[in-house]
Amino acid sequence: MAAGPAEVRDVARRSAPTLRVIQVIDYLTARGGRRAGLSEIARDLGLAKPTCLGIVTELTAAGYLIRDPRTREYGPGPALIAAGRAAQDSFAIAGLAHPELERLSSVYATTCTASAVVGERISVLDSAGPAIVRVGATYRFAPPVGLMYVLWDTDAAFDAWLTSPPTVPLQQDETRLRRIVAECRERGYLVESMTGAGRRLYSMLAGVGGHELPDDLRTAVAELVTTLGERVYLGVDLRPRKEHPVSLLAAPTYDPDGRQQLVLTMYVGKPITGAEIARRGTALAAAADAVTAAAGGLLPPHR
Repeated sequence: MAAGPAEVRDVARRSAPTLRVIQVIDYLTARGGRRAGLSEIARDLGLAKPTCLGIVTELTAAGYLIRDPRTREYGPGPALIAAGRAAQDSFAIAGLAHPELERLSSVYATTCTASAVVGERISVLDSAGPAIVRVGATYRFAPPVGLMYVLWDTDAAFDAWLTSPPTVPLQQDETRLRRIVAECRERGYLVESMTGAGRRLYSMLAGVGGHELPDDLRTAVAELVTTLGERVYLGVDLRPRKEHPVSLLAAPTYDPDGRQQLVLTMYVGKPITGAEIARRGTALAAAADAVTAAAGGLLPPHR
C-alpha cells in the first residue's frame, strides 16, 4: 500500500539518534541474558564506537542497562524490568485471549490475532495459527484505517475517529459507515470481503511454515489490518447457500466500563457460504465474549 502524504512526513520526522538508542536496547534484550562489550555492540550494530559509548553510558546511568565492572560488558538493567511489568499489566488481557485464539486456530486451521489501539497506533498483541503475525507490529490509526477499533465502542469514539485527519485524502461514505456500525453491533462481528490483494495475501500465507513472516507478507498483513472497513459485507450482501469471498472476521472484547478493548480476528482468505460465515462469526464472537468475561469486562447494552 503506497504511503500517503502524512505517512511520508512522519518518516521524514524520524530521529536517527533515537533509532540508534532503540537498536542498542533491542540488541541487548534479544540476547537472552548474554551480555556484550562495547566493541561487540558497536560492530554488530554498525555504530561508531564513540557514538555507541555515549548511548550505553546514558542508558546505564538511567538504569536501562547495567555494566559489569569486571568484564565491562553491558546487559539489560532494572528500569527495563519496571517498564516491562507496566506493559505486561497494560496488555494482560491479550494473555487471556491467547487460549481462545489457539482454540479457534485449531478448529478452523487458520491464523487468529488479538490487537488494539495503543496510543495513536494499532498494535498486534497476540497471534496463533499456521502463519504467526509478528506480535508488537504497529500501524497507523486514522481514517480510512482502523474502523473495527471503534466499531463497537461509543458513538463519541466513532465520531472522533471519523473526524480525525485521514492518512490519505478520501471521501468517506458516512451513511454506509453508520449502517455498518449498526449492523455489526447487532450481530456482534464484522465480515470483510476479499479483494485481489487479499487473495495474494492468503496464497502467501498458505506457503508459510515458520513463525516469521517475510517482508512482503508482513506488508500485505499490514494492509489487510489497516484497511478494514472499506470492504465490509452488509447483511443484504450475504446468502446462506451462496459462497462469498471473505478475507477475515472480527469481533470485540470489552473492559469493565463496557468500552471496546481488543479486536479478535479470524483470517479466512477464501470463498465460504453465508451459513459458514455465520457459524464462524458466531464462534468468534463467543470467544471474544469469553475473553471479556475472563477479564471482568461488561458487555454494552447493544450486545
